[in-house]
Amino acid sequence: MLFGRDIGIDLGTTSVLVATRGKGVIYREPSVVAMDKNTGRLLNVGMAAQRMLGRTPGNIVAIRPLRDGAISDYDMTERMLKELVRKSVSFSLLKPRIVISVPSGITEVEERAVIDAGVAAGARKVYLMEAPLAAAIGAGLDITRPDGHMVVDLGGGTTDIAVLSLSGVVESTSLKAGGEAFDDALIKFVRRKHNVLIGETTAEELKKGIGCVFPRSEVITVEVKGRCLMTGLPRVVTVSSTDTLEAFEEVTERIIETVHNVLESTPPELVADVSQNGIVLTGGTSLLWGFDKLIESRTNITTRTADDAEICVANGLGKALYGVNEMSEGTINLARRRQMKV
Repeated sequence: MLFGRDIGIDLGTTSVLVATRGKGVIYREPSVVAMDKNTGRLLNVGMAAQRMLGRTPGNIVAIRPLRDGAISDYDMTERMLKELVRKSVSFSLLKPRIVISVPSGITEVEERAVIDAGVAAGARKVYLMEAPLAAAIGAGLDITRPDGHMVVDLGGGTTDIAVLSLSGVVESTSLKAGGEAFDDALIKFVRRKHNVLIGETTAEELKKGIGCVFPRSEVITVEVKGRCLMTGLPRVVTVSSTDTLEAFEEVTERIIETVHNVLESTPPELVADVSQNGIVLTGGTSLLWGFDKLIESRTNITTRTADDAEICVANGLGKALYGVNEMSEGTINLARRRQMKV
């Protein structure tokens, strides 16, 4: 049966998700690779590799091969994909066709790197799909009609904002600000306010626990352990949800400004549609408390967070596999240019 041989890969900065036709998401692993520097041998991929971050001896290195939605370490990305493809199609004799999600603002060079990595990982054919388009399909939006829908996909490394109609992207942009930018903002805030350095994992837990981008009705506080920059010794400080609101302000303002810019560049008819249909948030970072309230308050457009927001892109890729025979190979940028010439 050919069905099992096609897979969709949401190649995210913080997580890689693999989906298949009919089954949805079958694998979800952190985008981390661990290898032995001396031998070049791949030791672990995903969760097992993530546990090694910051805890490895000199000969073992645990790295994130993707940065801001793009490949920063081609060799490691290829190895990671190869391992995921092997797990996904272990009983298939025929090489799979793979649909990979990419940010809206990706360049042709970055696209070519993704395609080459997919082919090197064992794909028969590689197709690219813009993340907000896949997210819209995964969120259950009917984008086949001449009716405008706006999707804000808040990922780990990038935020993709797009207006969609007739199964295509009408207006879009990609911002290098996602979950990692919020983590970095928290680290800087705690360092500036308390003179204490906290790690990435602690910042992420803090973000998920009490983080907010819109004022909460009740202030929540939590104790955080870090290293005092004055003494070098462990120190516990108290951080509140109001602190996170202040820490996140710069990043959220950039996202809101970009949403406004996309709306300003969208044809008036589609803006009217978006105003009626509302804005849909997807991606793991959209689960940050108050994001829907913030965007709704600043745009006066009804905003909701999609069900299963974290896996919307992967689910969309899985559904898109039903139409893989009609997809065009090659880079999105070239395909867009051809459409413009027509």
